[in-house]
Amino acid sequence: MSLLSESLSTLLFVGGALLLVAEAVAPGAHFFVLGVALLTAGVVGLFSPVGGALGILVLAAAVLVATGLTLWGYRRLDIYDGEGSAQTLDSNSLRGKFGRVTERVTQTDGEVKLQDAGFNPYYQARSVDGEIEEGAEVMVVDPGGGNVVTVEAVSGGDAIDRQLETDREQSVTDAEPEREFDPDAESDAA
Repeated sequence: MSLLSESLSTLLFVGGALLLVAEAVAPGAHFFVLGVALLTAGVVGLFSPVGGALGILVLAAAVLVATGLTLWGYRRLDIYDGEGSAQTLDSNSLRGKFGRVTERVTQTDGEVKLQDAGFNPYYQARSVDGEIEEGAEVMVVDPGGGNVVTVEAVSGGDAIDRQLETDREQSVTDAEPEREFDPDAESDAA
């Protein structure tokens, strides 16, 4: 039974290490918490003098405690951009986000990296019309609802210019329609 707990400890250690390597290769917080928990449980099992069925219970407790602590610390530190600001709540929150083209975007293919767009800021992209070359700045016009967004090239200016333009457009759409000057109406009123 002692051999079983040692083998299980080794398996947990190796499995946790592999998950952490997978996290390093494909970042995005997919394997981090479980990898740290399994790695920790493996270390506890390898250095614990307890064997047999009690050793297996110790390993299970170590996995649960390490998972809880890692998840708590991970959320508390909010490793990906602080205060939850990088967490995308839903696809509609991507509308209006800016980013850069990482692979040429056409009407059928491409990829962009969006600013403040969640744990994995890379999205498959389609252009509204034409092609957008790699490195060009874009804005999301249709979040699509999945991992594919529709973008259009940004015509220039910096973030402040774009915000001022957005505010101007918003104030025009919110304002009452302007009345045209009618000289006949003025003479009837007099």
